[in-house]
Amino acid sequence: MQTPKFPHSNSQSFHVELKKRVNDYFTKTGKQQTGGLRLFSKAAFLLTAFAVTYITLVFFTPSSIWAILLSVLLGALTAAIGFNVMHDGGHGSFSKYPIVNKFAASSAEVLGASHFMWNMKHNVIHHAYTNVDGVDDDIDAKPILRMAATQKKYKMHKFQHLYFWIFYCLLYLYWTTMSDFRKYFAGRIGDIPLKKMTAKDHIEFWGFKLLHYSLFIVIPIIKLGVLNWLIGFLSFSVVAGFILSIVFQLAHTVEHTEFPVPDAVTGKLEDEWAIHQLKTTANFATKNRFISWFVGGLNFQIEHHLFPKISHIHYPKISKIIKEACKEYNVVYVEYARLDQAVASHVAFLKQMGRA
Repeated sequence: MQTPKFPHSNSQSFHVELKKRVNDYFTKTGKQQTGGLRLFSKAAFLLTAFAVTYITLVFFTPSSIWAILLSVLLGALTAAIGFNVMHDGGHGSFSKYPIVNKFAASSAEVLGASHFMWNMKHNVIHHAYTNVDGVDDDIDAKPILRMAATQKKYKMHKFQHLYFWIFYCLLYLYWTTMSDFRKYFAGRIGDIPLKKMTAKDHIEFWGFKLLHYSLFIVIPIIKLGVLNWLIGFLSFSVVAGFILSIVFQLAHTVEHTEFPVPDAVTGKLEDEWAIHQLKTTANFATKNRFISWFVGGLNFQIEHHLFPKISHIHYPKISKIIKEACKEYNVVYVEYARLDQAVASHVAFLKQMGRA
């Protein structure tokens, strides 16, 4: 399909007014839009905890039960680093210094995911064309899962609300062993061609893959043996995969989000970009401090999609500004008060897609 187009925003548009109000907030408070010391200290804690857990597992081999528990913890820390360090760094909101953002974003490479591919898939495609079937790769889980009414339905989808969690658990494993390579060799993400890779991009892609496999496969097998490594690695990757999957799915594939379809002739979408983001995105558990801390503010997904270059530490404040503007402009603001409500809505959505 052709790349969709959004209607042009005028000076009186919702998006223009929203940007003005949020910019006024930072002007009045004098705060930087990036993370600052608060985010740096969180990143330092998570990276240190990850390093200590990894070293303990590989070089000081605890007893079996403790080893499995630490592997589970390592998986959770991997997801947390992705949410809090890599994600803000990739969007340029971790620090006001580009080199620091590059360093933060590179944490994804060490953990097994190519930042080059992530930037194209997430920053360029997903953030622009959220929930547009045929463009947004995040809702393309065919044929295993049906994530939009415009996707082909198979008989097995009738049960996808029961088996989805198995495939969510496999996300991290798939991502680090297959997904990046498929994109690399195909030269595209879905129907969207990749940006031309420089020699440096190619070297970084293969160099970091080699580093990741050395840290998570070669060295642990040498130190622990194949069986012990396999048990620990599967425990680690299943936890990381499920957490990463469920957090991102709760943001867009729930009962009250929409899946806009471009006009068949003009290729235009109905709403301006900001309203499109609000219709296709949902928040969850924003009053839960631990969840907000752990997922790097991605439970404030609306704020993130509207202002991806603002660090997640500011989302609770600017959410009030966005809610007020939505009321004035009569724009939908989808939010689930608790995590379990969001999960239930995601399951109901999968059930609906499997039977519709």
